[in-house]
Amino acid sequence: MATARKLTPLQEVEARRAAAAAEKPKRVISEEEKALRKERVAKAKDALARSVGMKGDHVAPARAALKTYLQKLNEPKQPDDAQFEVLVAGPFTAPPKKKTNDRRF
Repeated sequence: MATARKLTPLQEVEARRAAAAAEKPKRVISEEEKALRKERVAKAKDALARSVGMKGDHVAPARAALKTYLQKLNEPKQPDDAQFEVLVAGPFTAPPKKKTNDRRF
């Protein structure tokens, strides 16, 4: 008699993951979408390269947002054109100065 072989917990998880991946339909990306994506990646990388030596409190968070955008390119929800332009311009536009209530002369 052959004994049934038990799977380790890691093997079970891998088997479930593989089964779930096999059931998912593949996403088809059109040529127009590919071109738009390439253009956006080029703009984002250019903005990162140009903002390397910049200083200011707004630069680091803006660069981090650009890096996050590049990391999450394959996710279905992407920013629209206006949001993307703000994202690319982020390191180069200083936020408005805060008005203080200080009335010294």
